[in-house]
Amino acid sequence: MNGRGTAPRQGGVSPWRFRIFALALSLAALAVLVRYAVLMLGPRIARTQSSRSVSMGRGPILDRNGRILAVETRMGNLGVWRPDLAAEGDIARLAARLAPLIEMTEAEIAAKIENSAADFLYLKKQIDESTIDAIEKVQREERLPGISIQAVTGRVYPEGKLASQVIGFVGDEGAGLAGIEYAFEETLAPGSQGGSRVYLSLDINVQHILENIAEQVLAENRAEAVMLMAMDPRDGSVLGSVSLPNFDPNLFKESDETSRMDRPAIWSYEPGSVFKIFSLAALLESSLVTPESVFVCNGRYERVTNKGETLTINCLGAHGAVHAREIIIYSCNAGAAYASDREGAGDFYRGIAAFGFGSRTGAGAPGETAGFFRPPETWSERSKPTIAMGQEIGVSALQMLQAASAIANDGVLVPPRLVLRIASANGRVQEEYHAGEKRRILSAATARAMRSYMVDVTGLGTGQRAGIEDLSLAVKTGTAQIIDQKTRAYSDTDFIASCMALLPADNPSLVLYLAIIKPRGEFLGGRIAAPPIREAAGALINYLGIPRGRNPQVDMPGSIILEAPPEVTLDGFVPDFRGLPKRSLIPLLLREDITVEIAGDGWVVRQSPPAGTPLSEGMVLRLELE
Repeated sequence: MNGRGTAPRQGGVSPWRFRIFALALSLAALAVLVRYAVLMLGPRIARTQSSRSVSMGRGPILDRNGRILAVETRMGNLGVWRPDLAAEGDIARLAARLAPLIEMTEAEIAAKIENSAADFLYLKKQIDESTIDAIEKVQREERLPGISIQAVTGRVYPEGKLASQVIGFVGDEGAGLAGIEYAFEETLAPGSQGGSRVYLSLDINVQHILENIAEQVLAENRAEAVMLMAMDPRDGSVLGSVSLPNFDPNLFKESDETSRMDRPAIWSYEPGSVFKIFSLAALLESSLVTPESVFVCNGRYERVTNKGETLTINCLGAHGAVHAREIIIYSCNAGAAYASDREGAGDFYRGIAAFGFGSRTGAGAPGETAGFFRPPETWSERSKPTIAMGQEIGVSALQMLQAASAIANDGVLVPPRLVLRIASANGRVQEEYHAGEKRRILSAATARAMRSYMVDVTGLGTGQRAGIEDLSLAVKTGTAQIIDQKTRAYSDTDFIASCMALLPADNPSLVLYLAIIKPRGEFLGGRIAAPPIREAAGALINYLGIPRGRNPQVDMPGSIILEAPPEVTLDGFVPDFRGLPKRSLIPLLLREDITVEIAGDGWVVRQSPPAGTPLSEGMVLRLELE
């Protein structure tokens, strides 16, 4: 007898054991079915239950005026369940139908499916909404087996290549991998209310102007790279930052490391003669060099070292007796070198370091370089005069803008900033972003004297090609040699041509800086870098409303006013979107009460629901563009 009071049956299985076995078998079968359903239907369920507003996810990046530079949108991952492709020809038919839609060849699709070790695989990730719609249409019409679409969020960059190195990009997992996307990952990343909004200091219109000019410079000079930047020295706002070649963050996987490089922030180089405005300003501030100090240039700088060796630095010409003004006007190497002899190495180093050289600016770019500025105890006897003329020191373009702010602001240095402010997900709570504190490093008299010297550069010196009628520009050009990495000596063929301008010279509200890396053919900064600066200055003074010369700015009654694209407003009913450009629709993606699906490019030709439909919480607006 057992504990139940019944004897076990001989030669068989008891009924209760059989029932337990059957129940376990049924549960196992159910588990298999559930697993299959999750794999096959889970992605589609996820799509239908995706967040109804992209603004609840990663925060957007915008320019200073609220123009969207990066925004989260819904996308899809295309999955394949291989067991459903068991019939002969299934894989080939699937590949043939999907190839035109997902930018893969039939061979690539077939190989990826056939070579997969798992039953389920992702054929392609981060597919846009219009492609998803096209796949679903084919699937409905032709009953394609084995495919599913999992809803995910993706990042869209409406301006394409514009300021791409500054903005950066995100990876497949939605985390920032470069630029502001990476540097402000914690700020942008989704929280309970969504990610915060990051407003850049960039002005999209300024960026457009500069990029168009830089593209011409790159092509005309067959250069390796070009940097062109604009900054408001009064608050450090970088209004435009161009680095060519660039890339499209929407297609970052198709780019290379060179095109993704944010040169103005992370590349260190010898600046050449533009640097003389800072070395001479530091020497003037020391009072060991005055505006009346005289130096003689006979075509070269010569000095006998303590070891009895003759140290020689060549100049572009024999300029004779020169003061600080002529050193800047004629970019006299010998004069700058002789002026540096007036001050000891330690004090000279501190005067240059006060401009921020040798330290990061903190503008907001990840991986920013501190440049290359060795402490004076490691200098040779050649170092001080060489640094004075812009060699044996490595700088970044951001550092050059920062240093220029002190000349523009009557001696007050203002660190540059790429981020203007940060706002909460709903846009209500905002905080200003500052790269660092303003600090006085020069007297107003020194800064003003340097600007007056730079004004003469456009009339008498190397910057004549940068001059603009009825506008006073403070300009300095430069031509820097580049060290050959193989020989470790200065190259005879590779140079950096550059030009810096402060305008208007009497009270600057704009700093422009251009560097052309390895131009082919002409390479002197005064010849190839000054004209683009003139072009950029001419375009920006009109856009930014900078008065020309002493004349007041007048709005002529005959002027043509170009209307901006209309703003879309939702006042309780769905408006008629037909005919609107895509740019006007992008702000709708930030709404939290509705979902907007935009398919295609160009202008709206179809919409759902139709105009006049009452708006409701959670409504989905579908807009097709051609």
